[in-house]
Amino acid sequence: MRDEPDLGAALAAFGLERDRPALVLVGGADDLPDSKGLGTLFADVVALAERLGAAVVDGGTDAGIMRLAGEAHAAAQATFPLVGVAAEATVVLPGAAPRGGEASLEPNHTHFVFVPGSEWGDEVPWIGWVAAALAGRAPSATLLVDGGHVSRRDVEASVQAGREVVVVAGSGRLADELAATAAADGIPASAPVTVLAPEAVPGELMRLLEGGAS
Repeated sequence: MRDEPDLGAALAAFGLERDRPALVLVGGADDLPDSKGLGTLFADVVALAERLGAAVVDGGTDAGIMRLAGEAHAAAQATFPLVGVAAEATVVLPGAAPRGGEASLEPNHTHFVFVPGSEWGDEVPWIGWVAAALAGRAPSATLLVDGGHVSRRDVEASVQAGREVVVVAGSGRLADELAATAAADGIPASAPVTVLAPEAVPGELMRLLEGGAS
């Protein structure tokens, strides 16, 4: 994928229908302990996405929240699109030999979109563009679990796009920074960010992805 205008046609060519709810999943790419209850949360998010026929878009690598999403998708035998968006020089591409330093792709994702870039974070705008292309006229939202400096950019991009961000309190690092201060560098307190305990997240995502009705 080289240009944003190509997205709609490219996604359609892979059988990815638009005008469906879309959830952007961002956060930690390191191993996350299940002592935080994240396994249950991801099972609930997968069940919600399956019920709504939503698309879930993340970074696609075999680590952290992306691994949890893929494992939950497989365990539920879910059928909704789980789309990984990765900068092409940061991952081992299908059929290619590792050159050293690239990340592996999470094997349970249903689709991958490879975009220009050689640094972590080059995929950030593309994740939002893919989600917007899939959502079309349908609602979308962002879910932040844990997260570091790249996730901060993801949240900033969602805020700039007017996408509501749901933050999982207690999940670590950036999420906890936002939970503690209601703002973070580059993310103003007035941004559409809601901090919730893990058990409250599925209900809020349902509200947002069904159209935001109270």
